[in-house]
Order: sequence, then structure tokens, then C-alpha cells
Amino acid sequence: MAHAAPKTASTDRVKLPFTFDAEKMLAEFEALKLQQFEYYNVIPLRAPAHTVDTSLPFPPPADDYADGSWCDWMDTDYLKSSPYLNEVIDTFKAKTKVTLVRLLRLAPNSVVQQHTDPTLGLEVHKSVIRLTVPILNKEGIQFFLNDTEVPMQPGECWYLRLTDPHRVINNGNTERVNLTIDMIPNDWIREIIKESDQ
Repeated sequence: MAHAAPKTASTDRVKLPFTFDAEKMLAEFEALKLQQFEYYNVIPLRAPAHTVDTSLPFPPPADDYADGSWCDWMDTDYLKSSPYLNEVIDTFKAKTKVTLVRLLRLAPNSVVQQHTDPTLGLEVHKSVIRLTVPILNKEGIQFFLNDTEVPMQPGECWYLRLTDPHRVINNGNTERVNLTIDMIPNDWIREIIKESDQ
């Protein structure tokens, strides 16, 4: 029996109908009192459960790690101390399985070279998708997807087809901070992406 192909976005970027308070997210990010860093830094908010609670057993080997179901996922202490970020993530946890959630920091005058993420697209069978919510995104910061800039603003929520080539330039004098939310796509989020892609 043939399986129907998954519904995909017709474009490589879709702005979704969710808007979050960037100032509240920024205040909680700053309250984490994170260390200085060079170039790129990742703050895990949800992670594999066995990496958050080391008393839990390591999950057995998986045939496919891409779909996010190979282990249980748990909130980290960073997220537990951030009520508004928790509220943002709960928007999606209430409807689908949220896996990896991170704050991604890119230092001033830094570049993320062009690359692809082969498991982050709706068109990939048994994969996860990533939603991006910019938090700190000032002048001089550009995100390019398929060599075209994506005009993401703080507090907006975007689905980006990251299986396509993308890169980031931070020519500003402040760090760039994005919240990324990975999830196992279900009919609910697929329909939102489809309806927003009009």
C-alpha cells in the first residue's frame, strides 16, 4: 500500500500566525546570566532526558535518530527558571511532541557559513521540523535561505525549510539570539504551515 507524500510548504519560508513578546523573552534570556562566548553558543531549554537527568538510563540504539522519537525529552533548568519561554514552548507542546529547544547565540561580527540540515524539513519522511523565533535581531543581522534574505523580526515565528542552503551574517555589534523549537510534525502544525503559506 502506497503512502501519501507529506504535505509541504510551497515556499522555503512561511511566517506563522504566532507572535510572542520579544522583550519578555529577552529579559529571561538575560536573567540566565550566561557566560561570555566566542562565535557561537547554544543554550539547551529541552534536551534528551538522559542528558538532563543523568540517573536515567541511556536509551537503546535507534535505527533513525532524525524523527525525535528515539528518546524522551525533558525541560532543562534554564527553561524551568524562565516562565515566559515556558509559555511560548507550551503553545506547541499542547498540540504536538516538542523535542529539542534551544537558544542560539551568534556573536557580533560572526558568520555561520552556508550549510543544509538534511533532517529539518516537512518533505523529509520521519523527520522533525524547526520553528524559529528571533529574540535579539538588530541591524546588521541577516539570515539567508536559498540566497534570499528572510526578513524575520523579534517575536515572529517562522517555519524555514532548512534542508535548503542557508547562512547567517552578523555584522552588528550585538549578539543575535534566536529561540528554535523542534517538533515532530503532525496534522495540526502541517495545516497551520499550509494555511499560512498562501
